[in-house]
Amino acid sequence: MSQVHDITLTPEGAARLKALSQAEGRERVLRVAVDGGGCSGFQYRFELIDAPDGDDLVIARDGSRIAVDPVSVPFLKGSEVTFVDELIGAQFVVRNPNAVSSCGCGVSFAL
Repeated sequence: MSQVHDITLTPEGAARLKALSQAEGRERVLRVAVDGGGCSGFQYRFELIDAPDGDDLVIARDGSRIAVDPVSVPFLKGSEVTFVDELIGAQFVVRNPNAVSSCGCGVSFAL
């Protein structure tokens, strides 16, 4: 697994990003951010962008890239970003070892 600052992008996450880029005919980068709010105190935000900002942490795997803004990096230390396709839906998710609790949707968490 590609690892930078203890944040990783799984093969499943990289494959889904590659498929999205191919579908749009251009590279897409997944921005992963942590915002205040949500039912547990913090929430993850995912956004497809054309290119990372100059101060973003960029994590690459198998030709796909994610970008994390400098403020979010400490909240994501040790996390992995992946893509899951389950009965309840298909989505990018963050598996964050720092989260002490999370809501049922998996988008918000507490530290």
